[in-house]
Amino acid sequence: MNRFGCIAVTVACAAAAVAVPAAARAGTAPSCPLPVFGPGSSYHPAIRPSDFSADVTDPWFPLRPGLTYLYTGTKDGKKALDVFQVSSATKKVDGVLTRVVNDRLFLAGALEERTTDYYAQDRCGSVWYFGEDTATLDRNGHVTDRSGSFLAGVNGAQPGVYLQARPQIGRWFRQEWYRGQAEDRFRALSTSASVAARYGRFSHALRTEERTDLEPGVVDNKYYVRGLGVVKELAVRGGTEILQLTDVLR
Repeated sequence: MNRFGCIAVTVACAAAAVAVPAAARAGTAPSCPLPVFGPGSSYHPAIRPSDFSADVTDPWFPLRPGLTYLYTGTKDGKKALDVFQVSSATKKVDGVLTRVVNDRLFLAGALEERTTDYYAQDRCGSVWYFGEDTATLDRNGHVTDRSGSFLAGVNGAQPGVYLQARPQIGRWFRQEWYRGQAEDRFRALSTSASVAARYGRFSHALRTEERTDLEPGVVDNKYYVRGLGVVKELAVRGGTEILQLTDVLR
């Protein structure tokens, strides 16, 4: 989930207000118990497909079909461009209708990684991650590796909470679970962080910490801005990667 060039067009509509999901029944607040963080072997969140929607409207991470987010920076010592495109397509994963997002990472001008992500939102507004199809490519465009790919409900893979609707500071969540392939976890650190990116400067941002047992020495931080989404991602331990939102295209 994860990126260089001059971007000329800026779209201001990305900061527009987004809708908050309504209760399932009039006068009744929805109840959406979230999984307790624990060992992956005992991690089996209860998923009821009728509780989910492919329309992701969480203010911290709105996925509006037709928008493309451009991130620039560096990764592995190379200039990076990441193209994060929210499609109008949906896909059923583990019985849940999910939103399809196409993520393309270019390093030094060449396509390095091609990923298709699957997100859904529960009726309380939390965003879940149901899987990804990912491929690493060589300089000739040939697929060399598909590590990290998983689909919830297949071969024991489980979905995870990508972002809590009302972030609880310090609470850990698994964002995904597929032993040896997908073991990301996160926690919210602050909802009043200041952050500067090429797209602008913001206060009252959500700052999160991400880790994975597959790379125990690496710690990443992400910054989310209401009505916009991720504006900055950087390695704070064990790496040198930094990606900043540069433009939003319709």
